Amino acid sequence: MDIFRRSDPITPIRGVHLDLKGCPPTPERLVSLLKVISAAGYNAVLVEWEDQFPWTVDKRFRNETAYTPEQVKAFAEAAHHLGIEIIPLVQCLGHMETPLSIPDYAKLREVPDRPDVLNPLAPGARELVEKMQEDVLALLPDVKHFHLGGDEAWTFGTHPDTKAFIEKNGKGALYLHHVEPLLDKLNAKNIRPILWHDMMLHWEEPALKKISTKADLMVWGYGGKVMETKGHHSAASFEKLRAAGIPLWGACAYKGAEGPDADLPNWKAREDNALGYAEVADRFKLRGIVATAWSRYNTHRMQCEPIDAALDIMVDVGVVLHDGQPPEGGRDTCLKLLETLGERQRFEKWFKSMEALTNLRTRGWDMVRDLREQFTTQAMDPRRAAGQTAERNLEGLRKIIEQGDELTSATKSTFAGLMPDLWTERYLGERLNPLRDEFAAMKDKVK
Repeated sequence: MDIFRRSDPITPIRGVHLDLKGCPPTPERLVSLLKVISAAGYNAVLVEWEDQFPWTVDKRFRNETAYTPEQVKAFAEAAHHLGIEIIPLVQCLGHMETPLSIPDYAKLREVPDRPDVLNPLAPGARELVEKMQEDVLALLPDVKHFHLGGDEAWTFGTHPDTKAFIEKNGKGALYLHHVEPLLDKLNAKNIRPILWHDMMLHWEEPALKKISTKADLMVWGYGGKVMETKGHHSAASFEKLRAAGIPLWGACAYKGAEGPDADLPNWKAREDNALGYAEVADRFKLRGIVATAWSRYNTHRMQCEPIDAALDIMVDVGVVLHDGQPPEGGRDTCLKLLETLGERQRFEKWFKSMEALTNLRTRGWDMVRDLREQFTTQAMDPRRAAGQTAERNLEGLRKIIEQGDELTSATKSTFAGLMPDLWTERYLGERLNPLRDEFAAMKDKVK
């Protein structure tokens, strides 16, 4: 089924992101997803392996369901067969929770009690990233691009040593002191590095010009359109970086941008966001645009928006990044494509499960709020306890929890084979156990 109107895509590389630190597909699903990705017009996957990778630098970086080397190679072989470029992503500065949460690596933290940001001056910091980089390249030796992250280093420059370095040399100089050798090693292998852009927006011009010869920058932002926002992915940001001669990419989001506990993407918001990048692809000569798909807001947050419940918008955004406009027929066309791929029936079950879960949670938390407000009212004025409002609300919450139990059973069946049971159970538990805890805490208050 041909859903595209253009024979010449608006940007040469259209990538889709796989954030594997949450809701990871089973090894079999990881491979079969590539057929959907290809049919949707993407020709690259940005793979954020995190704790799903079979690390050898330190096996403690792996989670309970990490892929084996053979499974990673099978994924790479399937991608190559479909003409899909794999772009690995290994963090180099911020979002370093996977290694830095392990006590042995605490000495590499920018702030002692925070495992999110690497101290770029700590002995062994760059070497850790190098080893992780080499681990990935050992299984994926033929990559053309390598993403080193580098974004949202919230505490960058707050350690006494890094603060002193910045005061003397500037933020850009500290960043480059850490990252430049990593970039040089990749360039020496004819691999073009990519970094997120947000940390560079306040750099001095010499530092910006220096990085332009070393790496591409990927301008990311998931709220609104480039030409309409004043955020860090505004046209002004593109123009500043472009003026320094830096090759640029864009990064919208097809899922994972509605909140850390969201179950489903917002169709209009995701489509508008993608359209915003498509509109500036030619103006800023973008090398590519990636549709990100966050599964956790960071390594230590709850999982959000499973991939298989968002296949419709993945297809829609793929068409936008290919044609510069949504497909004729909108969502119906996307569903028809999924049907031709044998994916529609299963997708619709996933989608309905997540829709029901969202609605159930909303009702449950509304009931919890009502109960807690009623308890406060009764505590302040005991005469208000006679109306039995709390009893009725508690019974309502009990029924919601029962419905949650039924939904959990049905959802586990729907997810079987697509996501490891462990992550399905944790996903549902993250959402429904807090309501169960609230019920247990409040039922003793109702006499």
